[in-house]
Order: sequence, then structure tokens, then C-alpha cells
Amino acid sequence: MTNNERLIAKDLLKIKAVFFRPEEPFTWASGIKSPIYCDNRLTLTAPEVRNDVENAIAEVIKEKYPEAEVLMGTSTAGIAHAAIVGHLLNMPMGYVRSGTKDHGRQNQIEGRLEPGQKVVVIEDLISTGGSVIEVVDALRDAKAEVLGIVSIFTYGMQKSVDRLAAANVENTSITNFDVIAQVAAEEGYIQESDITRLIAFRNNPSDESWIQK
Repeated sequence: MTNNERLIAKDLLKIKAVFFRPEEPFTWASGIKSPIYCDNRLTLTAPEVRNDVENAIAEVIKEKYPEAEVLMGTSTAGIAHAAIVGHLLNMPMGYVRSGTKDHGRQNQIEGRLEPGQKVVVIEDLISTGGSVIEVVDALRDAKAEVLGIVSIFTYGMQKSVDRLAAANVENTSITNFDVIAQVAAEEGYIQESDITRLIAFRNNPSDESWIQK
């Protein structure tokens, strides 16, 4: 656990962008019961947390992808983060729609992107990895070189790990499920005994036996 991972975890918990409720699970759109609610859009309305998040993303890009030429946000949650980090790093940015527009120029990629340019994708959250891989595929179809993904938070689910590996793209999150669970226990948001239940959920989201533990 790095200092930055811990800092961002504390920030997200403080503003309830990540909120644990193992005793009264949330229900995802898929019907899966979850002990965690995550809405990183709330960072945008919390300036101090927003600064920590954007600076942490910028730090990862400078360290891992100094050759990056363009930042591309995922639509819609990654757009603001890509714009702010682009400003911090004085880099061009754009974003990738979930599909092509049905009017105008019918773009899927917004912003100027030249073939061969080196791109870093900015995402807010990775669960199963499906949506961000669609963005990577669209950029590759446009002949860009995708260096990697930088996200705010990842569940670390095996499905996403396998999908990212199959797509031959690396994700770096500035904090993650395990760190937030540990910090949440330390800070009194959850009980230490809840961590086992949370990890059981993460390892197999379709198995609801963790609810009764």
C-alpha cells in the first residue's frame, strides 16, 4: 500500500464516493448484490479531493508514460479527469464515446487524434473491464498506440484482470478495493471482520454467501 493509495482511499471514503454497506447491500443494475457503492464523480465537487486525485493521476502518467502525447477520457466519467490532468500536464486531451454519433461527423473519438500518436486512457472506475477495453479498441482502430490505462479505482475482479490481459493493455489505479477496505476498517467505516466478506464478494460477485457471514 503506497502513501498515494492510502491518501486517495481516505479521500474517497471521506466524501462517500466509495461507501461500504455490507449489512445492507446495494443492488447493481445486473442484479448482483454489492457491499460497496462507488461514485467517483463526487470527487469533482470536492476541490481538495479532486486536487489529490488529479495530481495522483498526473504523477502516474509522468512516471510510467513520459512519452505520452494525448490523454483520452472514457465517456462520460473519465472526461473531466482527462481534461484536468491534461491541463496540469499541458497535454492535449479528448474522449471516446460509447458508440459513434448518429449525426454530424458521426465521431466516436472527440478531439484531434493522429495515427500513431501515443495515448493514455483515463478512466474513473474499473469493475469487469468491458467498457474501458471498448475504448482501447476504438483508439487502436483509429491507429493510435495505447500505452496504458490510468484509473481512479479498480475492484480488481478476476474478470477484469483476464480481460485486460487478453487485450494486452495495462491498468494502473491510484487506489483499489483492497486498500480502501483496509483503510475503511482502520478508520471505523466498517469492522475488521467485514474485510473477509468484502474480499469474498470481490473474488466471486455472483456468490452471495458473503452476505450471511
